[in-house]
Amino acid sequence: MARRAVTMTTAAFTATAALLLTACGGGDESSPEDIKGAGGGSPSASASASGGADVKRPDVSLPSDLKVDFDLAQPSEDGHAAALDNAKNYILALNHGITAQDPEDPAYGFYSLGNATKYARTQIQAWVDDEWTATGTDSYYKSQTDDVGDSGGVLVTMCRDQSRFFGKNVRTDKVKHTEPSLNDYQEFRLLMKPPQASQKVWKVLQIEVEGRVKECRR
Repeated sequence: MARRAVTMTTAAFTATAALLLTACGGGDESSPEDIKGAGGGSPSASASASGGADVKRPDVSLPSDLKVDFDLAQPSEDGHAAALDNAKNYILALNHGITAQDPEDPAYGFYSLGNATKYARTQIQAWVDDEWTATGTDSYYKSQTDDVGDSGGVLVTMCRDQSRFFGKNVRTDKVKHTEPSLNDYQEFRLLMKPPQASQKVWKVLQIEVEGRVKECRR
């Protein structure tokens, strides 16, 4: 997959986040890079459903050859914990769409709004157009959650290691292995909007992915 450089710094993203949440979910589109893959997991690795446990959630199960490893510390504050859980669900839903080869898959839309919904659809469409699905193990770790101004929103940050995560051609089943490098280490920043009365779940409003992050290397 092609890559594009991220143009928004963490500080600018956080500042913009406060404005977006104040504006009830609208916002300027960030410039996330194309992702080699976007996390995944077997059905048993599904993220927690806190922050709307009574809500009927979409299927985000994945094929047995695609696994996810969320090694993330659970925040003590309920709102932050729910925001982190649904950030993970969004990542799982994005991969569900990739492995289902369906850019209109409803799962990612359940966990996102605005630019984050557009981002997921664009990513899935790129995989489908190039005739790739995902396989291997994807790892997320070193998470942090921060309040965004007085809006009630939460900014979720996490590192990603995709050195064991690969593309697989949907026609030939041939796996495209890559050599480990700094390209495998990314930082995800997800702006989470708190539940509205009709939604009951935290949703990703905006996502930024920065590539080649030395601080995420393990």
